[in-house]
Amino acid sequence: MLKLGEKQKLQVVKEVDFGVYLADEADTEERVLLPAKQVPAGTEMGSEIEVFLYRDSKDRMIATTNEPLLKMGEVTRLKVADVNKYGAFLDWGLEKDLFLPFKQQTIRVRQGDTPLVSLYIDKSGRLCATMNVYHDLSTESPYHKDDRVTGYVYESSPEFGMFVAVDDKYSGLIPRKELYEEVRIGDTVVCRVAAVREDGKLDLSIREKAYLQIEADAQKILDVIDSFDGVLPFNDKASPEVIKREMQMSKNEFKRAVGHLLKNGKIEIKEKAIRRI
Repeated sequence: MLKLGEKQKLQVVKEVDFGVYLADEADTEERVLLPAKQVPAGTEMGSEIEVFLYRDSKDRMIATTNEPLLKMGEVTRLKVADVNKYGAFLDWGLEKDLFLPFKQQTIRVRQGDTPLVSLYIDKSGRLCATMNVYHDLSTESPYHKDDRVTGYVYESSPEFGMFVAVDDKYSGLIPRKELYEEVRIGDTVVCRVAAVREDGKLDLSIREKAYLQIEADAQKILDVIDSFDGVLPFNDKASPEVIKREMQMSKNEFKRAVGHLLKNGKIEIKEKAIRRI
């Protein structure tokens, strides 16, 4: 069986002036052309050649001995060579650029960008790229709880949170409840591994563990108080929505940091405000 988007070893079943036809030994009826300029020296009938299968500019299946930068089931960054009204075209090391349709872009790409993509076969049987890489990311990362990791935010879900490709290859998620700071698709984020799930996927946090984060949160509160000329126009009884909007913290995190500042004599809490001492 010929497998589009994959490398496989095929057998020479016919020689012609413009190349050789290859087939799977188990099914010699289905054949694919390897152009003459790519036929290795010494090739003869029955020779076995490892090739990659894709479609040429006329949408015919074609074999190549060149090494593509991306194969089925893999995830990598490819450079945008061109953009037109239908989508983008990516340089993946072969003669014909790889098409990335607009509907498969999680953010719009421009010439020169290097989006993270994987391969899929569209309804017409053509190989295309997609930025929806969730199903091709690995769940076998080397990371453990509390490790620091760097990842690329590739997708957003109002229900689940922000999906992250850790090291551009491992499956991670910043849960919605952790998103107190603005994180966007296309951002590179440094996170702490909050948990390694049973399926190998990583739950991530953009905040430190509570006892480490409290100092940073306390300083942030002081900075915000200073921006309000020394008096913050709300206190720890404010609604979670106000605290998240103004401080990018949960209400519990805000209260912990306020308590820390109060204990250290740096603030005083008024009925509807917090004043710096």
